[in-house]
Amino acid sequence: MHQKRSQWASNVGFILAAAGSAVGLGNIWKFPGKVGAYGGGAFILCYIIIVALIGFPVMLAELSIGRRTQKNVIGAFRQLDKRFTFVGGIGVLTLFVIMSYYSIVGGWVMKYIWVYASGAHFGAAANPYQTYFADFIAKPVEPLLWGAAFLLLCIYVVVKGVSSGIERVSKVLMPALFLLLLACVIRAVTLPGAKEGLAFMLTIRPESFNGNTLVGALGQAFFSLSVGMGIMVTYGSYVPKDDHLVKSAVSICALDTMVAILAAFAIIPVVFVTLGAEGLGMGGGFAFMALPEVFAGFPGGKLFGLVFFILLFFAALTSAISILESCVAFISEEFHFSRLKSTIALSVPMTVLSAGYSLSQSDARGIKLPWLDFSQGFTMLPMNTVMEKFTDNLMIPLGALAFCLFVGWVWGTKNAVEEIESEGRYPMVMRITWSFIVRFLAPLVIAVILYFTLGRGEGLS
Repeated sequence: MHQKRSQWASNVGFILAAAGSAVGLGNIWKFPGKVGAYGGGAFILCYIIIVALIGFPVMLAELSIGRRTQKNVIGAFRQLDKRFTFVGGIGVLTLFVIMSYYSIVGGWVMKYIWVYASGAHFGAAANPYQTYFADFIAKPVEPLLWGAAFLLLCIYVVVKGVSSGIERVSKVLMPALFLLLLACVIRAVTLPGAKEGLAFMLTIRPESFNGNTLVGALGQAFFSLSVGMGIMVTYGSYVPKDDHLVKSAVSICALDTMVAILAAFAIIPVVFVTLGAEGLGMGGGFAFMALPEVFAGFPGGKLFGLVFFILLFFAALTSAISILESCVAFISEEFHFSRLKSTIALSVPMTVLSAGYSLSQSDARGIKLPWLDFSQGFTMLPMNTVMEKFTDNLMIPLGALAFCLFVGWVWGTKNAVEEIESEGRYPMVMRITWSFIVRFLAPLVIAVILYFTLGRGEGLS
């Protein structure tokens, strides 16, 4: 018997779920770091322009594929042109690897919520926060247990289904995320001495407009919007034909950008108050090492830290749900499994890969894999680093490039526009501009990203 395909119960639910997918860990701590590294206001302006000119058109292309076919990402490409089924495969593989390590990082966030909520201490070492985090991730079992707890939460939501699970949770978590983020912003900007940080963010310095700022904004915008992985194809496949795709895509991009900018307002003034401008050197462990030190530096810091990590948890959970849903949609539709069986089939290999990612955090274990960097040749890197480079530096931009080339030159922008306009016609200038971006400008931008991440060995996500 043919099973009726799931659909979003409301357009608002779809927008919040898709925005939740786009709003992830990178928005909350990586975006403020990029603002600090690339000149404050100049970076924010570049970011907004690139989201509008590149991110939005690419997202709309993915949504159009999903709604036209009403299938998972692999099934969608097979239906439109069997020769390009591999493009959907790129997306599923990327998402599988991302979910394997995203669940571990989500577990770290849950651990920190417990630390703050229970009143536990980070220790009394010379660098207590850095030492605490290093000791925690080097443990063989505890990070795996927290990661498993995070994965189980995601599985529970996805098994409940599209409207009853994902949409319902998104309608609660996304407004809660905004409220918590606004609370953090209000506390941050009212701290004594916060004006210096605000001035840094709001001042646009001409000398900051350079190649590094542009490439940094390109990478952050591109990876922040959940494009290039097939998530928006899957979410688009649940959109009814009478929903307004363009307005939905605009809303998703706007919400994602708003969260990123609010996160910068919540974090950068606090960093300036406690650590000064030099505190903006934000590495991958910034949220778990530097920020607890920052929070401890002002009154009410423990409460602020608890709220921040709850906020980070909401962002991580909504993104992880979308990643898992895209993988489950592929398994359930292609192999005719139930949602429960599909998640079980995925969770076993994911757990194994997650264990490798977690265990490789300890140098003593020496879990390393080869990685080809065109600027350095083959090198042996820790497994966790290889997994992140594989998805962020290679597969996401490669998948996005394939999506654009497929829509622009194989399926054709004419067919895509026909799907986008199913709820109403748009001015010709908009159709021409969108087609030009998808066919020419977006592929060029993605090629630039690939050059900097592979040719020069620089990570942009």
